[in-house]
Amino acid sequence: MEAAHSNSTPEVANILTLLKGFFEGSSGIESLHHWENPFFSGLIIIGLALFAKRAAKERALIPGKLQNFVEFCLESLDDLAHGVLGHYGRHYTPFLGTLFIYIFVMNMSGLVPGLKSPSSSINTTVGLAVIVFLYVQYTGIKRLGIAGYIDHLLGRPRDIVGFLFIPLMLPLHIVEEFMKPLSLSLRLFGNILGEDALIAAFVTLGIVALSSIGSPVGIPFQVPFMLLAIITGTVQSLVFTLLSTVYIALMLPHEEH
Repeated sequence: MEAAHSNSTPEVANILTLLKGFFEGSSGIESLHHWENPFFSGLIIIGLALFAKRAAKERALIPGKLQNFVEFCLESLDDLAHGVLGHYGRHYTPFLGTLFIYIFVMNMSGLVPGLKSPSSSINTTVGLAVIVFLYVQYTGIKRLGIAGYIDHLLGRPRDIVGFLFIPLMLPLHIVEEFMKPLSLSLRLFGNILGEDALIAAFVTLGIVALSSIGSPVGIPFQVPFMLLAIITGTVQSLVFTLLSTVYIALMLPHEEH
């Protein structure tokens, strides 16, 4: 393994970085390397789709290990949605469960040799924020109706003071709706980028430590930080999903949560 640098941020070389070095000057490889985050995101989506197809195909009355694992994951995610959203939680479990699994796998993929964490790119995390924002607004319009949704943005004025504060509350609520998912994207991006940079730094240190004797491998100084990255990557996936669930709950009528 060796560390690659992009925009002064160190990261462990992935398969596309290595291909770029072997086929220097190839426009196809250069283009693929430039779009490496969408490339690895696509690979993850395909892998998850194939895994889901296999799990669905192997369903049985007496579940095997794969079915038990999938059912445990789905039940845990369903419990999470129910805990925040109540009776209507199951309606949102598919979206929230997909969001958690996708982010979790993206975070963990950077620990696999040859792969990269697409969530270490601000473009990927902002894209997720846009999806959450659109879904939350769609939920508000669907559950509250147009009039209720506008009332929500106005701050639900019910007295003369509330109506007087409409010019202040409306722009604040609009900015808030944009900023809530955007803050999630920045938190996720910063944490995963920091983990990848730290691991790359210790990979480089391990290589340098044995370079004087011509060793083809280095000391695995990065292993403790990879174990830490598993914990923090899981926590970040959970935080992103949990706060997205809260944003949905805030859009539901009061009697629904």
